[in-house]
Amino acid sequence: MIKIIRYLLLLLSALLILAISYLWLTFASPFGYQPTVELPEIDDNASYPVFVYGTLQKPWVRWLVMGRAGNGEPAALVGYQKEALDIKPAPGAVTNGQLITVSGTELRALDRYERLGVRYERVQLTLQNGQSAWVYRLMDPLMLEITDELAD
Repeated sequence: MIKIIRYLLLLLSALLILAISYLWLTFASPFGYQPTVELPEIDDNASYPVFVYGTLQKPWVRWLVMGRAGNGEPAALVGYQKEALDIKPAPGAVTNGQLITVSGTELRALDRYERLGVRYERVQLTLQNGQSAWVYRLMDPLMLEITDELAD
């Protein structure tokens, strides 16, 4: 019986280590992320408004990615419709989300999480209230194919 308990504890410990490693690699690790486009200049002393409409609306995801949850204010992006993990231009559509304000270091963490230049692009769009904010959009599949060919 003691052998079984030891085996189960060892198994649970291994699963916990794997889960923590996966979370670190996904949310915080610079490994596996090599942006393929030139990134816009980020000033460490500035703050940046970012409109989030997906997983980053969840405070616990922001905490894992940036090291703090921050406060999200309700916001809307007019002229775009949410489709799965992306937003697409659609006249008359409105995408609801949140506006968060991040530091330069946190913006870099968001870039890494969204795999800027590999999977997502960061564009500046105007929100319903007239404020400009950074928004992550899936890169065009054609652009991804071209990027892959250039990397080879």
